[in-house]
Amino acid sequence: MTQPKNTLNLPRRRFVQGLAAGGVVLGLAPMLASARSPVPATVTGHVPTLSGTEFDLVIDETPVNFTGKARMATTINGSIPGPTLRMREGDTVTIRVTNRLKEPTSIHWHGIILPFEMDGVPGISFAGIPPGETFTYRYTLEQNGTYWYHSHSGMQELTGMYGALIVEPADAEPIRADREHVVVLSDWTDENPMRVFGKLKNQGDYYNFNQPTVADFFRDMASGGVGAALEKRQMWNEMRMSPSDLADLSSETLTYLMNGTTPAGNWTGLFKPGERVRLRFINGAGNTFYDVRIPGLKLTVVQADGLNVAPVEVDEFRFGPGETYDVLVEPTAESYTLFAQAMDRTGYARGTLATREGLSAAVPPLDEPQSLTMTDMMGTMDHGAMGGMDHGSMGQDAMQNMAGMDHSAMGHGTMTDMDHGAMGGALAAASKEVRHARTEYGPSVDMRVDMPRTNLDDPGVGLRNNGRRVLTLADLRTPGGPMDPRPPEREIELHLTGNMERYTWSFDGVEFGGSTPIHLNYGERVRVILHNDTMMTHPMHLHGMWSELESPDGEFLCRRHTIPVQPAQRISFLVTADALGRWAWHCHLMFHMDAGMFRMVVVS
Repeated sequence: MTQPKNTLNLPRRRFVQGLAAGGVVLGLAPMLASARSPVPATVTGHVPTLSGTEFDLVIDETPVNFTGKARMATTINGSIPGPTLRMREGDTVTIRVTNRLKEPTSIHWHGIILPFEMDGVPGISFAGIPPGETFTYRYTLEQNGTYWYHSHSGMQELTGMYGALIVEPADAEPIRADREHVVVLSDWTDENPMRVFGKLKNQGDYYNFNQPTVADFFRDMASGGVGAALEKRQMWNEMRMSPSDLADLSSETLTYLMNGTTPAGNWTGLFKPGERVRLRFINGAGNTFYDVRIPGLKLTVVQADGLNVAPVEVDEFRFGPGETYDVLVEPTAESYTLFAQAMDRTGYARGTLATREGLSAAVPPLDEPQSLTMTDMMGTMDHGAMGGMDHGSMGQDAMQNMAGMDHSAMGHGTMTDMDHGAMGGALAAASKEVRHARTEYGPSVDMRVDMPRTNLDDPGVGLRNNGRRVLTLADLRTPGGPMDPRPPEREIELHLTGNMERYTWSFDGVEFGGSTPIHLNYGERVRVILHNDTMMTHPMHLHGMWSELESPDGEFLCRRHTIPVQPAQRISFLVTADALGRWAWHCHLMFHMDAGMFRMVVVS
């Protein structure tokens, strides 16, 4: 049954703000107390730090209360987030993880280069950690920077199982700062995540309350005339899409957290006047893209995904689950608001930088939500000439003729017949030769993009022309160039696909359960092309190997472990297959991963 959508207004204020004492269980629910007594409350807002070469982590259930309702959380050493782990580059670390849950668990060390057996993905790199058992992770740190760790089992990440991992450089720290704070952004739902997933499977826009309204229609009519307004509605309806499909979940079910603290709780990081402060931002959310700014302060981005980048000054940046950014700020006033609004603009996480506890600064209002444009949905096509095309029923034969290839013989997307020398990484030209696999014409795909855009200088829907300087992928430069100077030996193209009505997500129209591994030869250099055929931005995370993002004309830009791919966008990166074993590759939106946008990569 469709939820009555006029019930949102009252509860949403509570969800956005949460409890000032969120995390402290106020009156333990009888059902929770009787399950295991006594049960210590989850610690939030004051994340412990562990450092050294040996660590002991205990996974357990403890109650938490962010909204006025006590719920069970999955915690690491009893806190949300879990302890911040501080290590040093070059050290060999030993991490003993004990599972006190009634179900298996795991920990994945996100962005860390290590042997695949230590990567922590059940069914891919190891069997998982059964209830009552301890698994020992051991690996040598080959890098430094800001990373994080989280469960890769079930829905445990969304129920609290994540934490920061900071690797200090073996030599002197090149980023000069007087003080630093780790800022972990996440999201929480009082609902059972499997129930949330079930609602999405039944109705993909269940939590979307930003649907076009009659007022929007009249605004379109006033600006472009009746005909244009009707044509716009007809086009979206024929594609069975909504221009407001920016996020699967909203503040109807989510509470947005900063270091495990609700907006009303107001997490506070201290500084002294005149200090340069380093903020290590980590997006540990299960679902939420955050747009981060500090009104009154410029942000100098100095690190992306744990690796130093050439400094770039901005007012704001967007990052999705899995991504990290380090920024430098130089505060002069007594207090500033750390403001991180969700991409769909239904809520925000919030904290304060201040010279002493108890201070706060003005919290800006949420920006008005922006709708997806036809360029976001269909790429660079001449939409004015499209008229009232029935995109939902264009015809499989016509689409296949446009693609013009038998993709079943391509070896899971491997494009062995291309003239790579002539292509030279020029995705703008390649986008004219879009190739769809036969599997993209099945029930798991509700749209295809045949003229994708290749620009990397777009901040994304909701951030365009907002009067602020917003970071884009085109701004990022990893010093020193690519780690491997060789050109690619071959190319792999994969399409990010989905069907919002069925709530299925996939690569090339094939969910993980029906897919076969992608095979890489040890030591080879490969160009990977990701082509987003969906209406949503996907933060794509390849485990075990660095992804070296390139510009549309083949210029090396930066090294990442998680790359956001916007709607109707086509991007490419180079990978050196220097890590033997089995690795996961998936969208880091948790429900997208669980619904099928996941593949195994085998390096042999």
